[in-house]
Amino acid sequence: MRLLPAILLFITTALQAADANFHLYLLIGQSNMAGRGKVALEDKVAVPRVLMLNKAHEWVSAVDPISFDKKIAGVSLGRTFGIEMAKANPKVKIGLIPCAVGGTPIRRWQQNGDLYQAALKRAKLAQNVGVIKGILWHQGESDSGNEDTAKIYEQQLHAMIAAWRKDLEDATIPVVVGELGQFNNRARHKAPVDAALKALPKKIPHSGWV
Repeated sequence: MRLLPAILLFITTALQAADANFHLYLLIGQSNMAGRGKVALEDKVAVPRVLMLNKAHEWVSAVDPISFDKKIAGVSLGRTFGIEMAKANPKVKIGLIPCAVGGTPIRRWQQNGDLYQAALKRAKLAQNVGVIKGILWHQGESDSGNEDTAKIYEQQLHAMIAAWRKDLEDATIPVVVGELGQFNNRARHKAPVDAALKALPKKIPHSGWV
């Protein structure tokens, strides 16, 4: 019977450790989420109340490059997003959970995919200390070069969002997706992918398109 008090103590401690004022955001997708911009001195300056979960699962100041997906990781949208969210709510801390990997197709971000599972592990760790308030998704170029993958992109996108909401135990967690980059001339079948992203707010509640 000594095991029960120990379990209850563990659960109580875990619940106490989760700070309701530590707002967490999951950053997933491919290189346009991971970031490839040139890092300048101002991108390396720590900003109060804006943190990131690094590769070693430590909370550190959010400075670029936030991503650690590849050696060419650079400036991304993550740090700026975190700064703006902190400005909008001075009473909270912002925690960024970078998980994007350049050049990856959406099939690897399905519930049984390797990248989804790796990101879920990091998200669950983060939930021990804060509350996940949203997911940012920026991906699609890898699925735009092939007609077959482009056709099923919307189906996979919707399935992925449903999986995240189930696994993170929040049926209304906001999901914001980004339009494909207009620079990519190799994406011959980008139209159905872009259409799926743009139509998301009309088809999936608590979602947005940028």
